[in-house]
Amino acid sequence: MDQQQQGPAARRMATLASHLRPLPASHPQMEDVPLLRGSNCRAKGAAPGFKVAILGAAGGIGQPLALLMKMNPLVSVLHLYDVVNAPGVTADISHMNTGAVVRGFLGQPQLENALAGMDLVIIPAGVPRKPGMTRDDLFNINAGIVRTLCEGIAKCCPNAIVNVISNPVNSTVPIAAEVFKKAGTYDPKRLLGVTTLDVVRANTFVGEVLGLDPREVNVPVIGGHAGITILPLLSQVNPSCSFTLEEVKYLTSRIQNGGTEVVEAKAGAGSATLSMAYAAAKFADACLRGLRGDAGIIECSYVASQVTELPFFASKVRLGRCGIEEILPLGPLNEFERSVFHTRTYNYSDLVWRRQRKSWRRVSRRASLSSSEAGDGQPNIEIDVACFCFLRTYLLISL
Repeated sequence: MDQQQQGPAARRMATLASHLRPLPASHPQMEDVPLLRGSNCRAKGAAPGFKVAILGAAGGIGQPLALLMKMNPLVSVLHLYDVVNAPGVTADISHMNTGAVVRGFLGQPQLENALAGMDLVIIPAGVPRKPGMTRDDLFNINAGIVRTLCEGIAKCCPNAIVNVISNPVNSTVPIAAEVFKKAGTYDPKRLLGVTTLDVVRANTFVGEVLGLDPREVNVPVIGGHAGITILPLLSQVNPSCSFTLEEVKYLTSRIQNGGTEVVEAKAGAGSATLSMAYAAAKFADACLRGLRGDAGIIECSYVASQVTELPFFASKVRLGRCGIEEILPLGPLNEFERSVFHTRTYNYSDLVWRRQRKSWRRVSRRASLSSSEAGDGQPNIEIDVACFCFLRTYLLISL
């Protein structure tokens, strides 16, 4: 073999050797493992496309979401970050013979590397909902996780589109906004709460009632992303059809309680991880097509909005190269929808304030709790008083 051939051959053999080298029995930092270091988990570079990071990639939503994003031809680089088990998920996903280069990042020290240069960041990180767990319980844990991750985003990829999945979305999206404001990087067009699962469920359940392929059904869903804050606009369903009041009440209730239905069916073994991953991948694909410049990309999302008096609201948005290009009007509501909308928007404000004040007291007592004191590796859950002063005025939080 001549000298010109020896160079490329040696590099190929070095790559193969890194794949064949056994991993230590302990959980190493990923920079110590050549396979998962900053180098790619493929022999060649990525095809043209977008760089996507999933924060919380080893979780119940993160793993199937990583699988689906690896299959997306618009993704050229896929960064998988988590505080545990990221090496295994990265190695597994990287074996798929699709175009995206996969890189893994383990633990807080590698968060900035995971985020550098990303076009789209998806956040499914956080604890899942379990039977008997309230949205307040989720909030007390996941708020701190989202805050830490958004601080990294503000520092390393402030121009990225950010998709927030971590529940309760009604609360975590405003928290993310406050973090970005504090860092001076807030752009409301680039921060989107993922409510696509509500739309997916609405399309599925309406398709069942009408005997239609759910892929051919489109139901706008507005409001929030928790229980009674979810309002499907069945009067605007496409293809157009009419429902009896009994059907409307049944469908509305089932769409609102779809998450609880799954939690109870799994009997403590998990939440709606698979359908959520599908919905998140669907929404992420829409964001990427918008970034590519495709026209007519319209999805429902929980965003900073002036459609109502609420600072954040889920409604239809048109996506483009800068994220949200336009927030669309709600359109005509029928009598049932108007009644439900106004009742839930205005009559629950006192209840929400009481819940948020209660959450604030609990978080205040734990504000000085550090990761080492917690003993479980959870991020510090300190929350700014200013953030809560903002949240308490917000009507559709954690219902």
